[in-house]
Amino acid sequence: MFKLIEIFNISKRFKNCEALKEVSFNVSNGEIVGLLGENGAGKSTLLRIISTMLNPTSGSAKINGYDLIKDSKLVRKNVGILFGSEVGLYERLTARENLEYFAKLNNMNKEEAKNRIDELIKEFSFEDYADKQVGKLSKGMKQKVAIARSIVHNPSVILFDEPDSGLDFKAANIVFKFMTKCKKENKSIIFSSHSMENIKIYSDRMVVLHKGEIVKQFDVKEYRQKYTDKEINDMLFNLVCGGDIDD
Repeated sequence: MFKLIEIFNISKRFKNCEALKEVSFNVSNGEIVGLLGENGAGKSTLLRIISTMLNPTSGSAKINGYDLIKDSKLVRKNVGILFGSEVGLYERLTARENLEYFAKLNNMNKEEAKNRIDELIKEFSFEDYADKQVGKLSKGMKQKVAIARSIVHNPSVILFDEPDSGLDFKAANIVFKFMTKCKKENKSIIFSSHSMENIKIYSDRMVVLHKGEIVKQFDVKEYRQKYTDKEINDMLFNLVCGGDIDD
């Protein structure tokens, strides 16, 4: 399989801490990788680096063959990103107007943008409030619009940091069904979630971070065949808290 995301020994140091320490892994086309770790483990920092929002202190990465630093503009064209607590929407604009604005930022022509926006409005089931001001929408409604905004340009790589944040069960299910559809379209997805169950269900592979380091990465299907759910949960809890476990 073609590796849409290749991460080589990425480290990130801030003034008072080392947020990431030589993180390396690949994501193939048509693969969903779940990031698991407690708050401060480095998940959001890693996603910000992959999306070119932050530069790594050392290390490198390639997105769809483009170098993270040298080809940053091309990387951004290939990436859609959403941070759960940051919807990034203009509250005075309607949901549709927000999508139109971000489509324009991504150099989509009017016809292409209209078709894509109509598709996303239907995909995420917000026909009833597509033409309402975002400022008047609930948190869950805003979250669905924000997800549509993040992938309006139809990127090959999708980075979701807690995409189920603020969503009820039905809305979260729509998001994860969409991720599954993207997998079938051979897109690469990295997502983090506080729900261990969602990561187990929707990931092909899991990467566990603790204090900026990868402490485990494994094939989810293989582990579900090998261990009970309780054994996997106990292992993950131990790893997230800084322990270790033998196969």
